[in-house]
Amino acid sequence: MRILGTVLSAIALLCAIESSAAPHARMTPRKRQIQENEMLRKQIDSLKQEIEAYRAELRLDDSIAQQVRDLYEENEDKPGVGLNPEDYSAEVSDSLLNLWYLHKKTYDYQNEEFDMDSVRFTSNVPDEVYIERIKQMNSFITLPYNDIVRNYIILYSEKMPTKMSSIMGLSKYYMPIFDEVFDKYDMPEELKAMAVIESSLNPLAVSRAGAKGMWQFMYSTAKIYGLTINSFVDERLDPVKAADAAARYLRDSYEIFGDWNLAIASYNCGAGNVNKAIRRSGGKRSFWDIWPYLPRETRGYVPAFVGALYAMTYYKEHGIRPDIVQLPEHIDTFKVNKMLHFGQINELTGAPIEQIKNLNPQYKHQIIPGNEKEYILRLPYKYTNAYIEHEDSIHTYKADIFFNPVTIKKIKDGGDGERIVYKVKSGDYLGKIAGKYRVSVAQIKRWNNLKSNDIRIGQKLIIYRGGNAPASASSSKTGSSTGTTSSSSKSAPSAGTSSTSGKTGSSSSTSASSSGSSSVNPNAEYTIYTVKDGESLYLIAKKFPGVSAQNIMDFNKIGSNIKPGMKLKIPKL
Repeated sequence: MRILGTVLSAIALLCAIESSAAPHARMTPRKRQIQENEMLRKQIDSLKQEIEAYRAELRLDDSIAQQVRDLYEENEDKPGVGLNPEDYSAEVSDSLLNLWYLHKKTYDYQNEEFDMDSVRFTSNVPDEVYIERIKQMNSFITLPYNDIVRNYIILYSEKMPTKMSSIMGLSKYYMPIFDEVFDKYDMPEELKAMAVIESSLNPLAVSRAGAKGMWQFMYSTAKIYGLTINSFVDERLDPVKAADAAARYLRDSYEIFGDWNLAIASYNCGAGNVNKAIRRSGGKRSFWDIWPYLPRETRGYVPAFVGALYAMTYYKEHGIRPDIVQLPEHIDTFKVNKMLHFGQINELTGAPIEQIKNLNPQYKHQIIPGNEKEYILRLPYKYTNAYIEHEDSIHTYKADIFFNPVTIKKIKDGGDGERIVYKVKSGDYLGKIAGKYRVSVAQIKRWNNLKSNDIRIGQKLIIYRGGNAPASASSSKTGSSTGTTSSSSKSAPSAGTSSTSGKTGSSSSTSASSSGSSSVNPNAEYTIYTVKDGESLYLIAKKFPGVSAQNIMDFNKIGSNIKPGMKLKIPKL
């Protein structure tokens, strides 16, 4: 809209020039032309600046905000994905609560919500007491106080005592971990309170939008920040790995905005929305100055952060008693380089399955796929000696039972677990949807048995994010092992691409190899591409129709950082 306004201004200027020609009749035609050209040049320069600002805004916009907006209307026929509390059996003994029980309590209370836009809480605690307590916290991050913040302070300290008791019980286990992570990056330790407002410290939390884990990462952002998500592992559920990724995200946001409150806000709505709010406020760069221009849900995010941090500091003053947690006194970590099942660990060390799952929630099927890459196993110290004693033989113990080929194939066929039911909206077309989920048009057609590119509003499409679909979801007419293109992959290209129908093999390989930067292996399912100076994964992906940057990252098991000279395998989709 801003660019359109500038264009309209340029048109208005032209009309003004035409209407004002008479008073300047005494000017020579050349002088009048020079004057008009100068006025037009200034207007065009202004338009260019607006376009560049708009492009910069798009570059800043991160995937958390975009995917949250896009996914709210999806998966309406599907329950939350991820680990479900009913997958476990509760163990409560000697009046001590184990981690599973507390995780389930915070999960059960996840729906205990208030309409914070309309509710106004009251408290016997005077404002001056809150203000003094916040001052005594001596926070490195500026903690504001006003009526909105006061509302959230009362929410966390008085209105949900059962939930806060569970959170404070879990805090004794998780907060030292987060302290170490944020200290590693020389960042304010107060940021750890964000995990409270994100998930109530539940590593198994799954949002309606598909964000997972204690730090509520969306799929794409998790991938960008190096978290592994595949058939066996979802590191968004690993409190340590996810906290490290959250710290790096917040560090990047702080480098953009130079203010911790704005960095915190961007975690909720994305850097692009914060940048947009800054512009709309006239360039102001404090949270409360841009507050009216932020998305509605983000306006309460920083106040919630202050409220949670306050309650974690002064819970005793409000009569909150942390639940007692059955925690290991000490935890050891082991590097795993071979396939390892929790059942093998349990039978040879005596470590209860529930404890292993509590300490290693990222392993979705109780299997550590160490043969793919090195992974970490966390065990209570009391089982360390038993594990070391059997470390050489534990991987082969009952391997034929724990790693039944049928079971393993079933897990692998499940892709990364991100099965999307997409409801077609006005303005959608297959190319747009394919780009959004980093798949090809041919894949969507194959998964949904579509004979053409025609789709209708309201139609529901099955999509496997990143292209990892179960074998049963793929057409029987897939490409052969020689790498030739299947009949289904010769379908009409998405909008903006040119067709190369009638050619076998990968059309993308042909187009890219002409630049001299790639080579084709006719017996492989990929093309080797050499990264040139100044290239990004996005620019490279554009050279290969149907391939996205995420496809390249997944296929090469890399993050988004690439360097000139690097060899990349470009999958043939």
